[in-house]
Amino acid sequence: MVWSLQTSSELTDQQFAQWSRLLENRSGICLSDQQRVFLQTQVSMRMRELGETDYSHYLDTVKDGVPGLMEWSVLIDRLVVKETSFFRHIPSIDYIKNFVLRKLSHDLPPKESIELWSVGCSSGEEPYTLAMVLNDAFEFVKQQPYFGITATDISRAALSIAKAGTYNARKIDMMEAHYSKRYFKRNDADQFVVQSEIMDRVCFNQGNILNIKDMPNMQMDIIFCQNMLVYFRRWLRHEIMNAFVQRLKPGGILVVGLGEVVDWAHPKMQRMPADDVQAYQRKQL
Repeated sequence: MVWSLQTSSELTDQQFAQWSRLLENRSGICLSDQQRVFLQTQVSMRMRELGETDYSHYLDTVKDGVPGLMEWSVLIDRLVVKETSFFRHIPSIDYIKNFVLRKLSHDLPPKESIELWSVGCSSGEEPYTLAMVLNDAFEFVKQQPYFGITATDISRAALSIAKAGTYNARKIDMMEAHYSKRYFKRNDADQFVVQSEIMDRVCFNQGNILNIKDMPNMQMDIIFCQNMLVYFRRWLRHEIMNAFVQRLKPGGILVVGLGEVVDWAHPKMQRMPADDVQAYQRKQL
């Protein structure tokens, strides 16, 4: 089709402001002016697929009732950041591993399942990484694995990839051989599939962090939220962090991206002394 070969016009200042406002209102993501090209590229690509040529008209489309929400669910997959990898921040992963080992050494066998929440899990690399680490911890202390991981993300497309648990060799080559050999199997398409013992430990759910107060108030031992809060405004980061506190068991830990929240404090939480990890622990009752 001719329209698919045409170059889209540039967003005007007014249109960029309108699209940015909609994105922030619905997802919490706050775009800077430097991200105008990113927004324009992703929106215009979707517009070409629909044969749409006007940014303002398409904006009205995604704001129009139920059909608009359905179209928004497609578009948001193009706009949210999904770049991730296994073992993305080793210090944070090691911190969680050591926390679990300490917990298990004082509670053998564990009185209840260790529960972890992976927030903004994208295509699954993060929660599967955490599941492998926790499984190793239980094996190290010679205990049957007794843990569960809840993984949430706003993108249904990313969650579909996560639930399939299938990744290309490039993703797998980046991790230590112990993990790739122990927890993956190669399929006929020369891709790598997460072993069922790990996949069965992770429950994926679609969720918008803006609606965290409406999410089930499950009590967690660990909340892991990295490379997400940085896209939100300061006041929203604080609101989300405060909501996390209410979902932590006494003694539980909250791990966020290093430097993502620089001026937050809570009377029930204490910052843990770690130079390369930003972690907080909920005080014991």
